[in-house]
Amino acid sequence: MARPGNLLKSAALLDQMKAHLATNAGKDLTKKIGLVYQLNIAPKKIGVDEEIYVVDLREGKVTQGAFEGKPDATFSFKDDDFLAIASGKMNPQIAFIRGAMKIKGSLSAAQKFTPDIFPKPSKL
Repeated sequence: MARPGNLLKSAALLDQMKAHLATNAGKDLTKKIGLVYQLNIAPKKIGVDEEIYVVDLREGKVTQGAFEGKPDATFSFKDDDFLAIASGKMNPQIAFIRGAMKIKGSLSAAQKFTPDIFPKPSKL
């Protein structure tokens, strides 16, 4: 059964990401990256009770729910691991090697998904 949204700690960061993309820095990101990422974020175990978000760096928006069409890359992670990666506390390559992050789609697109695209956590 689907759980109601925003029980994830990541939801707050993704809300900040929405605001960040409306700023000049955010607009620069969309120009520079121009890719669409789907994030499948699970509370405890990848693949179980995932909430799906789309970080659209073509249009400069963050939405909840699956992307219509084919995203450039899809990531799956647990809530805590996503926060660690987004805040720069966990290296994305190491997360992938350890199985803390799964990637589908273009690896070259996935490599552009770095902590630099997120607003700094000091605002959390």
